[in-house]
Amino acid sequence: MSSAIDKVEENTFKLRSENLIHNAQLPNNQVYKTFGCNGGNLSPQLSWKNAPINTKSFALICHDPDAPKENGWYHWLVVNISKDITEVGEGQKIQTGFETVTDFKKTGYDGACPPVGHGIHHYNFTIYALDVEKLDIGTNSSPVEVEKLVKEHSIASSTITAVYERK
Repeated sequence: MSSAIDKVEENTFKLRSENLIHNAQLPNNQVYKTFGCNGGNLSPQLSWKNAPINTKSFALICHDPDAPKENGWYHWLVVNISKDITEVGEGQKIQTGFETVTDFKKTGYDGACPPVGHGIHHYNFTIYALDVEKLDIGTNSSPVEVEKLVKEHSIASSTITAVYERK
């Protein structure tokens, strides 16, 4: 028999992943592949469900708040994702989405590669349900500007956090 908590969980906007486990080590496939890191540099598989009924589009942001840089480090930003899209495969682009530049100064996903000895970093993969079909931003909009605009139009969000450390 389902409890009331189970019923709420079933109907909650939720991000899931076949690659990521919340608060667990980031898999090597999602680690960067340069600057001394030897990962696969693949974006993780992600899926989401139970978006609010008034969702008009989605945005996806991967952010490391522990990076030794003001505002942390942005690893992936995708906006204007069609409300009909609910999944992206590992290493895939979201075809209906619009990628903006990351702190790597290019579009697309680039994985974790924190400084050696800097401690544990948290990689927050967040899907946002938005109240607009399209955000009016350019490819070269700064990650901070993109996140600010996304949060202004967010009606719900869900996050999976993975951790990674270079010793």
